[in-house]
Amino acid sequence: MFGNLGFPELLIIMVVILLLFGAKRIPEIAGSMGKGIREFKKNINDATREVTSETSAAEPPRLTSAELERRRATEEEERPAPKRLL
Repeated sequence: MFGNLGFPELLIIMVVILLLFGAKRIPEIAGSMGKGIREFKKNINDATREVTSETSAAEPPRLTSAELERRRATEEEERPAPKRLL
């Protein structure tokens, strides 16, 4: 089951926990542990989302060669004619 722990060992551990904390406190302890785990997972997910959003915002989108050619062609068309100095 859990490493070298069998059913009799787990049963003894559960009885000791019951004797130490009492039947009324065990649900409270389990609830607070569940809330702590949920909060931990939420913070991990928030940090992961923040890191991925920063990396995706930092990288410019990659263009294909055809898109680059179209962009260069439109930039050349939009340029005004050079002025003559004479």
